[in-house]
Amino acid sequence: MKVTESGNLKHRQLRKGDYLQRVSAEQKEYAEVCAPPKMTETDNTNTNEQTEGLLEQILSTENLNQAYRQVKRNKGAGGIDGMQVDELLPFLKEHKEELLQSLRDGQYRPKPVRRVEVPKENGKTRKLGIPTVLDRLIQQAITQALSPIFEKQFSDNSFGFRPNRSAHGALRRCQTYITAGYRYVADMDLEKYFDTVNQSKLIQILSETIKDGRVISLIHKFLKAGVMTNGMFEESPEGVPQGGPLSPLLGNIMLNECDHELIKRGHHFVRYADDMMIFCKSKKAAKRTIDHILPYIEGKLFLKVNREKTKVAHVNYVKFLGYSFYIYRGEGRLRIHPKSIQKLKDKIREVTGRSNGMGIEERRTKLNQVVRGWTNYFKPADAKKLLKELDEWMRSRIRMVTWKRWKKIRTRFKNLKKAGISKEQAWMWANTRKGYWRTAHSPILTRALSNERFKQVGYLSFSEYYSAK
Repeated sequence: MKVTESGNLKHRQLRKGDYLQRVSAEQKEYAEVCAPPKMTETDNTNTNEQTEGLLEQILSTENLNQAYRQVKRNKGAGGIDGMQVDELLPFLKEHKEELLQSLRDGQYRPKPVRRVEVPKENGKTRKLGIPTVLDRLIQQAITQALSPIFEKQFSDNSFGFRPNRSAHGALRRCQTYITAGYRYVADMDLEKYFDTVNQSKLIQILSETIKDGRVISLIHKFLKAGVMTNGMFEESPEGVPQGGPLSPLLGNIMLNECDHELIKRGHHFVRYADDMMIFCKSKKAAKRTIDHILPYIEGKLFLKVNREKTKVAHVNYVKFLGYSFYIYRGEGRLRIHPKSIQKLKDKIREVTGRSNGMGIEERRTKLNQVVRGWTNYFKPADAKKLLKELDEWMRSRIRMVTWKRWKKIRTRFKNLKKAGISKEQAWMWANTRKGYWRTAHSPILTRALSNERFKQVGYLSFSEYYSAK
C-alpha cells in the first residue's frame, strides 16, 4: 500500500504531537494494594522482572497482526485524532519500530477517548468512550494475550464477552436452575457499572495474576487516559470506558471476584457482563441473599448497587437479556419479553416510515436484516403465535408505506389494476379517503399486495425464518 505525501505529513504530526510522548519514571510503576485512593508499588509488580514476559507476547508480530485484522474487521469510527481504520496500516508501516520501542520502554501514552452517548430504552443514555484507532489496536493486542490467562480463572456461570459463550448459554443455564426448583430470583442491578469501577481495586486484582509490571502500567494508562467531551478534557479517576476492546475483559475480571464469592457461599447464579441473577428456592432465601451479598459488593469491590432496581421476584416476572421466563409442566421455558417486542416494532416503524428517504430495495434489505438478526437472537423462545402476529403487522406496515408511495390517484389506479384488481374496484379504492393504516388492512390492498407477492419479491417472514431454524 502506498502512502501519499499528505498522508505522511498527517501521520508525522500525530506521532510528534501525541503518540510517543516521553514520560519519565513511569517504567518503574506498579501496582497496588486494596487502598482505593492511592497507587503503590509492590514487589510483585517490579517492572525489571520478566523482561521476556507478557509484554513481549503482546508485542509479538503474530499477535499484533491478529489484532490489526480484528480492528480492521470491526471498522468503527475514529477517535479524537481523526485517524480512520483505513489509515492505520500506512501509519504502522512508517512508525512501527518507534511505536514498539515506546511500548517496551513504558513511554507510550494513550490518547483520551471520544465521548459518545447512545440512547437507552428507558430514555437515558449510555456513555461510550471511543479510543483512537491506534489505541484500539494496542488494546486488542492486550486483550488477546490476557484472555487465555484469565479464562482459566473465570466462573462457569459467567457468559458475557467470553469466547465460545453467548447469551443463549446464559439463558439455558437459567432454565436449568428453574427446572431444578429455583423459582425466585435476586435480580442485582449494578449502577452504571463500567463508569464506576474502582480502578485501584481493578489494578490490585490484575496484579495478583499479571507479574509483568510493564503490562500493568500500560493498562493503567488506558484507564487514566481521560475523556474528551465537546472539545473539553475530563480526567477519568474511576471507571472503565465502554467502547474499547479491553473494556469487556476488564469488566469480567472485576466481577469474577463476585462470582467466586457467590460460588464460595454455595449460590446458583448466572451473570452476563454486569447483568446478574441469583436463583433461590424461596422468596425469603432470595431476600436474605441480597442482604448478605450487598456488603461484599459495596465494601470489598467498591461497586455501586442500585437498590431501587435490585429486587426479589418470581421467575415469571423478571427480564433477562430481552427474555422472560415461565414454567410449563415443571420445566423452565423462555418467552420474548414485551419490551423486546416493543423495541422491534419501533425499529420496523423507523424502517417503514415514509419520510426516512429509503427506496424500495433499501427498505427491503433493512427489513430482512431486522428479521434475520432478531429471529436468530430469539430462536430459543416459544414464539410461534407471536411471530405470526408480527408478520401480519409488519406486512401491514409495508402495505401502508407502499400506499403512501403511490401518492396520486392515477398511480394507485394503475398499480391496483396491474395487481389483478378489477377496473371498477381499482378506481374506487384509488379515490378512497380512508386513512393509510385503515387502507393497509383493506381486502383490496391485501389482495393486491398479498403475502405470496411479498415472498416472491424477497421479503422474509418471521415465522418462516423461525421455523427454518
